[in-house]
Amino acid sequence: MGWFSRKNWGAEHAVFAAATAATVVGGVLGNEKLQRVAKPLIAPALAVRVLRRGRDTDRVDTALLLLGLAGATVGDVFMIDPDDDRRLVRGASSFAVMQASYSTVLARHGARPHAVAAVPRAVAALGAASLLAAKSRNVAAPLTGYGALLATTATLAADPVLAPGSAQVAGMPLPSADRRSWLGLGGFVFTLSDGTIVGRRVLLTNEKARALAEGFVLATYAAAQLLLVEGMLASRRDRRSGRNTRWCGGR
Repeated sequence: MGWFSRKNWGAEHAVFAAATAATVVGGVLGNEKLQRVAKPLIAPALAVRVLRRGRDTDRVDTALLLLGLAGATVGDVFMIDPDDDRRLVRGASSFAVMQASYSTVLARHGARPHAVAAVPRAVAALGAASLLAAKSRNVAAPLTGYGALLATTATLAADPVLAPGSAQVAGMPLPSADRRSWLGLGGFVFTLSDGTIVGRRVLLTNEKARALAEGFVLATYAAAQLLLVEGMLASRRDRRSGRNTRWCGGR
């Protein structure tokens, strides 16, 4: 089945796309009112997707995904103003719940850390931690802790065992019509998005550049959420063996 087959998309995806577009526009224009309406709909739209696939998904996986998306929703509300330190820390704490939930789902499907994926993601996390420690000490500790959880999720998502038979590059499955192969890209894009948050905070001073960076953060965040959630939903779990079964696609 193709990437854009109608059978693989539902009304919740239309809500997700509209909310994402409005959120990105609001982020670039600095329109917080628009973001307050649209941004809290991004993760719930994916939660509807999870519920609609509930009969095809292990109950524990479903609960973990819903918990993760609930954490993401709370984090999205706090992160509407990314320049407020208190809201930023609370947002990171909420997203930490999401990353822990996602990592648990991936581990339940057999994902394990491998050096080819773990090393570059650990380096990225350490680089972001160093920048924060040097230029933004007041939020360095909580954001560094969150960065470690993100690196864990991204490393596990890149494990080829999650997408058997997929072509690979740099030890990560290449995205294809098999949505399990979207997981590695989802983790990578999430890392890119959150890394841009750090770069925007400590490196950018021009207001136009900061606004464009915020739009990039929001667009890549939403894309990463879609890739990860769809990838995890595509992985049916054999309850008896604990191994992935054949991908079935569709809804």
